[in-house]
Amino acid sequence: MLNLARLKILKEVAYRGSFSAAADALSYTQSAISQQIATLEAETGMALLERHPRGVSLTAAGQTLVGHAENVLADLDAAETALAEIAGLRGGRLRMASFPTAGATLMPLAIATFASRHPGVELTLAEGEPLQIASRLRSGELDLALLFEFDEPGDGDGESARGRLARVDLLEDPLYLALPREHRLAERRRLRLEDLRGEAWVQTAQASPCARHVVRSCHAAGFEPNVSFESDDYQTVQGLVAAGVGVAMIPELALSVVREDIVIRALSPHPPARRVIAATAAGTRLLPAAPAMLSVLEQVASEYEALGSSRVAS
Repeated sequence: MLNLARLKILKEVAYRGSFSAAADALSYTQSAISQQIATLEAETGMALLERHPRGVSLTAAGQTLVGHAENVLADLDAAETALAEIAGLRGGRLRMASFPTAGATLMPLAIATFASRHPGVELTLAEGEPLQIASRLRSGELDLALLFEFDEPGDGDGESARGRLARVDLLEDPLYLALPREHRLAERRRLRLEDLRGEAWVQTAQASPCARHVVRSCHAAGFEPNVSFESDDYQTVQGLVAAGVGVAMIPELALSVVREDIVIRALSPHPPARRVIAATAAGTRLLPAAPAMLSVLEQVASEYEALGSSRVAS
């Protein structure tokens, strides 16, 4: 295999026209340059230079090799520049994913903040449910993802999502009760889950982590929820609640827009909550953009959480 350092020397000799000029340009001795060229000619089995009293010129073989060497060395220079840009957050790409409600609230703010600080880094964002995203993160398809989990025994989804992932806790996302504005309990500021025994329920798809958590919470309160309708679109859930066909538990991140014909109430004594986390694949060297984005996400989550109770109250 041809030696890159010797190819660089050959190119310099060709450009300078003599061993001595190339030696000066590369800070080598003339004998070192001569020795490296001789070694390269031995490796190729061909004469690469014609020696003249006042310098050297390339043979046909030398011209061919220098032409290829220029392309190789230019590609290496471009690779070094690209790597330097990635290391300095002036280039590269960060592949991210989020579950829908965080993708509509936390991620836009984080992306805008990151892009203003590091405009040269390309950002991409995909959407999915936590188990799906976590699998893509572990396989290397993604660099960073927002996930959620319910911090309780038996939370199989949480355990699966956490496996082989490095995590940063961002915030607690409480679940609130949504009622039709004319509901008999709508005037009460705080409710217990037991107060909803016998009500019809609207929830996300039965297999979803949030739906299973609602069912577990109702079981803990001593009753089986009567689930009448399912939708993974929280605006549809709000619409069904407003129509009076059921009540629902909705995460705060899904309440950035609240219909005027429903009311949102906190559950006592402690509202159920899911934990929102930022995750990267464990045991891998992160792109420099990933920890920078993690820092931005922590900042955005802190600001969002600080406004949480006042936002829902309004």
